[in-house]
Amino acid sequence: MEDLYDAAERAGLLTPVVVGTTTVHCAFRAPDETVLEGLALARDFEIEYAASRLALAPGDVVTIVGQSYRVREVSAFGDGRECRAKLARLP
Repeated sequence: MEDLYDAAERAGLLTPVVVGTTTVHCAFRAPDETVLEGLALARDFEIEYAASRLALAPGDVVTIVGQSYRVREVSAFGDGRECRAKLARLP
């Protein structure tokens, strides 16, 4: 899984996410982005990341492109080596 995220980072497909003093590259989605090959819009701010690289919990704050977000919920998916965190943008 880590190799996949490394390759995606090198290809410029991931966004730097800052948690405390740590920066991890994650797949970031915003509500105005199209998903499913343009058939739908993303409904929430969310990030997907390798579980081995980041441990988030509800209430944590992350910074993405200078904007702060609070983690609302975290869930593992696939074989459990990836996580998805739903976010709420902070003012």
